[in-house]
Amino acid sequence: MSVDYRLVEEDIISSIAWSRILLDIGILTDIDQKLIEKTLSQILKDNIDDTNKILSSQAEDIHSWLETTLINKLGSLGKKLYTGRSRNDQIATTLKLWCKKKLNHIYMLIIQLQSDFLDQATIHVHTIMPGYTHLQRAQPITFAFWCLAYIEMFERDRKRIKQALKNSDFSPLGSGAISGTSWVINRKKLAQIMGFANCTSNALDSVSDRDFILEILSVASISMMHLSRFSEDLIFYNSGETNFIGLSDSITSGSSLMPQKKNPDILELIRGKCSAVYGSLFSMFTLLKGLPLSYNKDFQEDKKHLFSALDTWEDCLTMASVVLKNITVNIDICKRAAEKGYSNATEVADYLVNKGVSFRDSHDIVGQIILEAIRLNKSLKNLDISVYQKYHINFSNDIYKCLTLKSCLDKRNSYGGVSFEQTEKSICFIKKRLNKIKNILKI
Repeated sequence: MSVDYRLVEEDIISSIAWSRILLDIGILTDIDQKLIEKTLSQILKDNIDDTNKILSSQAEDIHSWLETTLINKLGSLGKKLYTGRSRNDQIATTLKLWCKKKLNHIYMLIIQLQSDFLDQATIHVHTIMPGYTHLQRAQPITFAFWCLAYIEMFERDRKRIKQALKNSDFSPLGSGAISGTSWVINRKKLAQIMGFANCTSNALDSVSDRDFILEILSVASISMMHLSRFSEDLIFYNSGETNFIGLSDSITSGSSLMPQKKNPDILELIRGKCSAVYGSLFSMFTLLKGLPLSYNKDFQEDKKHLFSALDTWEDCLTMASVVLKNITVNIDICKRAAEKGYSNATEVADYLVNKGVSFRDSHDIVGQIILEAIRLNKSLKNLDISVYQKYHINFSNDIYKCLTLKSCLDKRNSYGGVSFEQTEKSICFIKKRLNKIKNILKI
């Protein structure tokens, strides 16, 4: 009860649907069904905002509590509701209904987070910063380009949520304990009453299936990994070693000893919470791997893993939006960092390729030039032309046009590239995609 009390609304929804099916087959009269539905709705209204009465009861679980409460209010009429129904198909149905509601809410949070990334991308199209591989400065990118990368990550999460919702949109209700029900009911109609697309096909599988939980937790784990990478990036960008961004005081804290510290607490917590969601997924795999068909009491453990993981995912998505909405990008510092570290070295190699030198040879030549530049403590754009010509005769003064950050970015103009032009196109495309989704969802 301390865990599945949260299923009260879904248990009542499935019970109301079942009462309508019992009306169809003559177990309930029209008056009886309406009274049961009205009573169930009132029970929900009385308990949805204050669950203390549920939690303080001596009931084994939410289903037992609801049954007892209904019988206490309606007497023998309340007992009729449980004709042909087992707690096995009831809990499977209730869990799926809860997952649908929770996932639809998380789906909205994903869209909101993408919108927050898009807002930052729109502001920072021309904010140049270093891109990294192996945590070494690699090539210049923009903060907008970084934001667009995460939009694509969370777009895959959005699609996975949509697919998980579709895969679980089958009602198990009417499967009975393991073999179906002897009552002639319309299970497809029953499913539609509750908002499912269809009903499951095999009663034995229906009451023991928890694949939908595994799939949802898998989606949650992948998305939490994306949130963890996002957090790690910003922790690094916020560090004193880079100082690319500033974080709001509302999501940071000071040190108990060192007054100069401003610690990125929320980002570290998001990163840490990722492991808890992974743990829920692995726990569910371990829980299910040895279970024979069909229902087993081990299933009582599934809800705490599901609820904990999805609550954590929801909280972390919400906090990621808070972080993004209150971030400050230190534009000048980012640009100066992009100018260091020889991030324009590839442009020198490409320059030689355009002069007829093979890329492999030009790669080696530029490596030697960089060593010389390091020895002279100069950037590539500040090297004298004589230094370039020392390593290859094809260098001329036009090399300097290739070494500006703008030139480096403009050349990456292929589809999906970092150029300002491609970034603007990507922003436009994503804005249309998000607006289309929001229009469909009416948000």
